[in-house]
Amino acid sequence: MEMKLTIKRVPTVVSNYQEDAGAGAGERPRGGCGRNCLGECCLPVSELPVYAFKANPAKLPSQEDAVPTDFFINLLLGQWEDRMSQGLFRYDVTACETKVIPGNLGFVAQLNEGRHLKKRPTEFRVDHVLQPFDAAKFNFTKVGQEEVLFQFENGGGDDSYFLKSAPIMVADCAPNVVAINVSPIEYGHVLLIPRVLDHLPQRIDQESFLLALHMAAEAASPYFRLGYNSLGAFATINHLHFQAYYLTVPFPVEKATTQRIPLAEGGKKSGVKVSKLMNYPVRGLVFEEVNTLNDLADVVSSACIWLQDNNVPYNVLISDSGRRIFLFPQCYAEKQALGEVSQELLDTQVNPAVWEISGHIVLKRREDYEGASEASAWRLLAEVSLSEARFEEVKAYIFDAAGLVQSHVEDETEEAVYAPVAVAPPAVAKGCLVRL
Repeated sequence: MEMKLTIKRVPTVVSNYQEDAGAGAGERPRGGCGRNCLGECCLPVSELPVYAFKANPAKLPSQEDAVPTDFFINLLLGQWEDRMSQGLFRYDVTACETKVIPGNLGFVAQLNEGRHLKKRPTEFRVDHVLQPFDAAKFNFTKVGQEEVLFQFENGGGDDSYFLKSAPIMVADCAPNVVAINVSPIEYGHVLLIPRVLDHLPQRIDQESFLLALHMAAEAASPYFRLGYNSLGAFATINHLHFQAYYLTVPFPVEKATTQRIPLAEGGKKSGVKVSKLMNYPVRGLVFEEVNTLNDLADVVSSACIWLQDNNVPYNVLISDSGRRIFLFPQCYAEKQALGEVSQELLDTQVNPAVWEISGHIVLKRREDYEGASEASAWRLLAEVSLSEARFEEVKAYIFDAAGLVQSHVEDETEEAVYAPVAVAPPAVAKGCLVRL
């Protein structure tokens, strides 16, 4: 079974929901280094569009003419296509061949020959999850403002709104910006860069993680996910950022079986449900919102902080409009360094980061793409996973850090075996898949 994937085209947004900021005030004086970048030299004297998100995503809009729920995703995709028309990407990702691999999980394979030659190489050590920010190395302050779609800020009210242009307010807080990924993996591939002028290294805290959850909530689409890679888990830039893109099929990890972990009453964070992945090649934890995004951000960021403080590489997938989080401690780079990864897997040149772990695998060689199967995807991802004993050890530390107490009540869910699932009968006609 090979299912055809198509690209959703969205026109550049010009909407009644846009507002003018400071109309009639005249042009602000321009300055800076002349490159119109995101650095201290240029950004404070610039103006950029602003998307202001509502403070409480669960609350209904207070005005009848409030921004509709699909405004954010249409704005983002429309602006992304505008940057494509300007030729700002290193290649046309929409021309890459993509297929859903036959099997119960439905791994997604993309052929992107040469992406590893065109994307920015890693400039830091891969054996330390926390490393100081280094202004001499590439960071997002060196990006041109033409790559920025908009600022992403908390509007503080019950309604979201969009300003076509607004001054950069650096006095209160450095701006959060959404920019294109010039080496995209998929349609609509962008970067969320929290407080870009603060030179934050690639490390999660509660504030930045909550910001990412708000972005997922504003998108309000099951096909728009955010991802995070720590250093040592195939982040390539040591400047705090999340990635996101739009793909109109379920990720395999979203379809995987989970087993609920019963939590004792009186735990510090009773507003979050926790499960572990079952019958999936990478062991991981799943956190789900029960009450608020703040509760979810508190728990998951506490888990991430423990991992990075203890030098455990990890990846995070933000799914279901910010209500479901997958956390994957991983060890692939460590196995590489120890010579424990087979040459067959190394030859594929696939670095299993958050998207690959979630089941969207970018392949560099046609032979790997044409021969892709659920078994080959499983073999690759199984090398990423911690052992059962190490995973349980790390889980215990994570629970302690997040204020979670596991109950000793037996869960009724039948435990699954870590092995490839059987291939399901074809549901649609076979055919070569080329993204249009």
